Amino acid sequence: MNEGLLGELKKQIAEKTGLEPDKQRVLFRGKEKEDNVHLSSAGMKDKSKILVLENPTSKVKKVEEMANIEEKVEESIARKESKVEEIRETEEMSKAFAAVARVRNEVDKLSERVAAIEVAVNSGTKIAAEEFDVSAELLMRELLKLDGIEAEGEAKLQRKAEVRRVQGFHETLDKMKARNSNPFHDSNKAASVTTKWETFDSEMGSSTAPPPQPMSSSTTVTEEWEKFD
Repeated sequence: MNEGLLGELKKQIAEKTGLEPDKQRVLFRGKEKEDNVHLSSAGMKDKSKILVLENPTSKVKKVEEMANIEEKVEESIARKESKVEEIRETEEMSKAFAAVARVRNEVDKLSERVAAIEVAVNSGTKIAAEEFDVSAELLMRELLKLDGIEAEGEAKLQRKAEVRRVQGFHETLDKMKARNSNPFHDSNKAASVTTKWETFDSEMGSSTAPPPQPMSSSTTVTEEWEKFD
């Protein structure tokens, strides 16, 4: 034991205790010895008693290492959770896009129906009131579908655009319904009709009394009944 350096002794201690050399504190006669100290110069001989302690700094390092490992584990879990959240959001957005697209297809069909009604009314064709009610009901169903779609980002903008589109068709139906129930809404057509009525009045109306008509046969009959009496 009196030969070699203290560092070599620590290696032998590590083989028996499992405590790594850099984690050991070797004390002899109450004093800690450095690794580069010769055993003989330190006064260490065979059967000398030494005290081996675990270096507290190694404990701190170990705690720090454990903390670092835990932090890395938490970061890894957070990344995985974030990725899962991104995947979930992507799936939800895809569902929202698909739902808006389905409504858009239905609204496209209804737009053709509204356009056909508009053409018919503008051409003077009388449309049954039920046609307006049914079309408005179908548009309202699509509006309710849009209201039930949860969307964010671009999907939300698309949903908002479809809502405005449906509302626009509703307004068109309301205008066409009012025009259909009042065919003389057009001022030009109304003026034309008024002119015809005024012409009719000018022909029929006159402040001059009609010329006297010859006495009818009924007068003669009356005179005869008077003679009878």
